[in-house]
Amino acid sequence: MGAVPVSLRFAISAVAILCLAALTTSASLAGVQHRTHTATQVRTYSTPGTGPLVTALDDPWLFNSQHPDAFTKSASAGASFVRLPANWASIAPSTRPEGFVATDPTSPGYSWGGLDAAVAAAENAGLTPILDLQSVPHWAYAKKPQGVNAGTPKVAALGEFAQAIATHFDGSDLGGVVRYFEVWNEPNVSLYLSPVSATTYRGMVNAVADAVHAVDSTDVVVAGNLDPFGHPKSRKQKWNSVHPLAFMRTVLCLSKGAHPHKTCSATVHFDVWSHHPYTFNGPFGHASNPDDISLGDLPKMRALLQAGVRLHRVVSSHPVKFWVTEFSWDTNPPRRHAAPTALAARWTAEAFYQMWRSGVSLVTWFGLQDRGGSSQYQSGLYRHSSSLDDATAKPVLAAFRFPFVAYLGRGTVSVWGRDATSDKRVMTIQRRHGTSGRWSTVAKVRSNSSGIFKANLKLAATKKDWLRATASGSGSSLGFSLTRPSSKLRYGPWGN
Repeated sequence: MGAVPVSLRFAISAVAILCLAALTTSASLAGVQHRTHTATQVRTYSTPGTGPLVTALDDPWLFNSQHPDAFTKSASAGASFVRLPANWASIAPSTRPEGFVATDPTSPGYSWGGLDAAVAAAENAGLTPILDLQSVPHWAYAKKPQGVNAGTPKVAALGEFAQAIATHFDGSDLGGVVRYFEVWNEPNVSLYLSPVSATTYRGMVNAVADAVHAVDSTDVVVAGNLDPFGHPKSRKQKWNSVHPLAFMRTVLCLSKGAHPHKTCSATVHFDVWSHHPYTFNGPFGHASNPDDISLGDLPKMRALLQAGVRLHRVVSSHPVKFWVTEFSWDTNPPRRHAAPTALAARWTAEAFYQMWRSGVSLVTWFGLQDRGGSSQYQSGLYRHSSSLDDATAKPVLAAFRFPFVAYLGRGTVSVWGRDATSDKRVMTIQRRHGTSGRWSTVAKVRSNSSGIFKANLKLAATKKDWLRATASGSGSSLGFSLTRPSSKLRYGPWGN
């Protein structure tokens, strides 16, 4: 963050103060630049280079060929990427016809129409698709599903399908262009992979990576995508999940502890590790189990990922990235016991800040629109409506598009945000005393080439003040109160 310029401790007269202000030159402290404008006393701060933060949306009910307008709505909400389910069981034939070649996307039996339409609609809206490989045709199981639990795919068969889908979307006449392939959803949960086995999952990731990279070495393979909590199986709960950090250590062949060492000779091939850091304790809350990973625990997961790269447990031709491929909060309304809409909007901006400073470079919000009715999925950026055109935006949408936070210090206010255009802009920081009234400009901050802006403003403010950011092309962020909500507030992500 920025540093505080020299204060004027002994003001002799108003004339002396003005003279000294006129002589003030630009200073650079802790990497943050500022310039004093003598006429308005508004300083301009510059943000050094930082990691980016891009946004994505995931809505499995709307992101399909029947709702092409959902992609246009997602782009207007500020998303750059969309996460699309690539259901192997739906694309592959239920019964393999004679002559079926699983690696050949043109082989009789493959049905790409639905996914092709979704990819085309996303690309037409200017969005980049991430394909989430999931589900298994009945002939490709190594272990069959039992009850609510999903079973396990044959690793070799999964690799063959990965080659087919990467070839289909390699930019030829077969389909659109897709460069991002995600290996399974929450494989530490038996609802998606059973029995849950990090060793099996490592084999699945390697099979997909080898196949995808053989088609195009620049394609990106995303691994992890883990549920944040471990759960034992019980009489009431027929499924189980493995604690994500324990699962990740096994995938990477790393030991526990502050200084992990390798525990096996196996390596895993991927380009991005992702997680789903849902939390019950607000944007900075920690999970109660040390091997669970909520928002506040993301630095632990990033440290383990960095150890895996450093110890050559991870093989990638790209710099390995850290993503969040699913995250959200339900809101009240419409769901009782969920976070009130204003608090959820504040928490969304704070969650983006927490993820960014934890090294996350892409954040995926779960839900474009509330599901409505009694569904547990009421985390949309828009309220439920029979038509997306008529859907009303929640305050969370503004925080998703233009996140901004401000925290009170001693004689300073630290600010962070990402402008909606994600490029270089001059942010105008404004203050308001109380919950209503006039906004006045107190500073300007230049965002960097990723649209990130941050500064430590020299500003005498109080807990009763609110700040916001405005910029050309972005409009205004939500107002952000300098009074912090109680750290004891507990609202689960699904209104529980």
